[in-house]
Amino acid sequence: MSPEPLPPVAPEVLAEAVGQLTARLRKKLDAAVAECAGKALAGSGGSVEVRFGEDTLVILRPGPSGAVTEPGQAVCSCLLAPRCLHRAAVLGAAPLADADTVPPADPAAPEPSEGTPPPVTAPVTASSVPVTTEEARPSPTPAQVDAAAGLWLAAAEALAAGVTAGGTVVQAELLRAAHSARLAGLPRAEAAALRVVRGLRTARERHRGQRLSDLTAAFRTLLAGAAALASGAAGAEEVGTARRAYAEGGSLRVLGLCREPVLSATGYGGVTTHLLGPDDSLYTLSDVRPGGVSRAKGAGTASVALGGAVLDHAGLARGGLLIAGATVSADGRLGAGRGVRATPVRGADWSQEPVAAFFARPVREAVASSLDAAAAARGDAGPALLGCDVEVLGAADDHLLARVLDGGPLVRLRVAHPHPELAHAENLRRIGGFPGVVLRVLGRPDPDRAATLRPLAVGPVPGASSSLRLPEEWRGHADLGYDRLQGDHFPRPEAGAAPGTPGPAGTDPLADAPLWRVRRLLETGVAGGRRAVAEAARGADRTALGVPLRRAGLAGAAELAEGLAAEADRRPRDSFGRLVDASPDAYARAWLASAVHLDAAERALVTASWS
Repeated sequence: MSPEPLPPVAPEVLAEAVGQLTARLRKKLDAAVAECAGKALAGSGGSVEVRFGEDTLVILRPGPSGAVTEPGQAVCSCLLAPRCLHRAAVLGAAPLADADTVPPADPAAPEPSEGTPPPVTAPVTASSVPVTTEEARPSPTPAQVDAAAGLWLAAAEALAAGVTAGGTVVQAELLRAAHSARLAGLPRAEAAALRVVRGLRTARERHRGQRLSDLTAAFRTLLAGAAALASGAAGAEEVGTARRAYAEGGSLRVLGLCREPVLSATGYGGVTTHLLGPDDSLYTLSDVRPGGVSRAKGAGTASVALGGAVLDHAGLARGGLLIAGATVSADGRLGAGRGVRATPVRGADWSQEPVAAFFARPVREAVASSLDAAAAARGDAGPALLGCDVEVLGAADDHLLARVLDGGPLVRLRVAHPHPELAHAENLRRIGGFPGVVLRVLGRPDPDRAATLRPLAVGPVPGASSSLRLPEEWRGHADLGYDRLQGDHFPRPEAGAAPGTPGPAGTDPLADAPLWRVRRLLETGVAGGRRAVAEAARGADRTALGVPLRRAGLAGAAELAEGLAAEADRRPRDSFGRLVDASPDAYARAWLASAVHLDAAERALVTASWS
């Protein structure tokens, strides 16, 4: 029999199972989790079974949602059950279920019209899901402050342990604190904790797509939010909302910009169609459900479920809607309530107003606005869309070099969604084979790289002879995740013209600035924990850490990094002179201060690189 994938497990179920283990069994838990790989088999009635030896059998019986959400849905046949190693190991080997299995919906709708992908890191998803149906309170309650303090302590312990020591026991403590935050009405903090746990798991499994920088950012977001809430001075943004709240939007006319495939690390797939409203305001309409990449590919032509509109997402991306009784969330998502009525209207080509005005904005101003919005979202959403006209210079390594027209900066075009079954990578490679072509590009600026754009769609530049020649039915643009560019869509090279070369890539302010030393120190802490930071900064290395930063005028970064190194190496002793474990609180605060400073400095450098 072929192995069966384990069903998702609710975080609180795993936390409870690990909490019931003795100290001796906890030491064996990670090894037992590793033994579960490939041992799950399909049982009767939709159950999943994992056998340990001849006499011990663990059975998981998922509920209607497909996830194990109750302790009684996981049973073991051994004498120690349910406080046994086998049951906890199987639960620890299973993927984490979403914090809320009920998709968010417009309150006026009897059923949700769109599914909800769980929170994941860019660039895999188009957006994440904000969090509460109730209006956010202006400040946290005493219960929320207590829950945030517990979450801070669990996060600090996980940070001090790092990936190398952040096994199932450490993750379970963080999940327990996340569940307490959920019960206290802190959905944003809970979502941040789940991102960290998923990141720890991915890193420990050495997953192909994992990035240490993503886990570092997840720790920064979690610690910053927990610290603000535990102080009692946090506002509505830190508390968050458990479900997307929709407000009345009245009558609204929106025009399609493009479609984008949506993928999540936990098996959700679908499409998001980006729309332009009055005053250059951006809206989205999504169809995301379980199904993975096959769902993402098929959803590009799925029907639009909004107010009876007879359109699919391909037609909406090149058309428009006149919506009566519109409901809109704070992040621009359109709801589908009972009172919403939508009528298809003619769209606008990218060369026509008002869409053309969206591409005419100054690039630096648009990038600064996009990155500031992403920073304010604190991990709940990526940068806003950016439109500009570029000339492709050629391929360089894993990206394309292009220059923004009319004296703009040199930029790098990187794949928005790297999955091989999506069309993004193939389309970008084909564009790179036509140096000198000019394009109108719609995409997201990468907040972690200098002058880098991840394009979602391209179109011809009005009046340019060496631009794209797209089919009339594409209405002036190609969605890079769905449409596939062909050779006859590009201008023919002039006779006798030599192929162009990309030329020098230019300076990268992020790579050239000594801030990379701080970044490496922070990521070392995430990977190896507190001890790794102490080892990396001892002796002559500590001097080498601060001197280059001060020479570059980054005295604040130098002071914070040196403070982090000193705190990591602090080794307190008891009254008998014996070494004792230092509290993770001060270390986590030192790490967070340096991480927040680095994030602000790098964001400023990225914005400047678009000048």
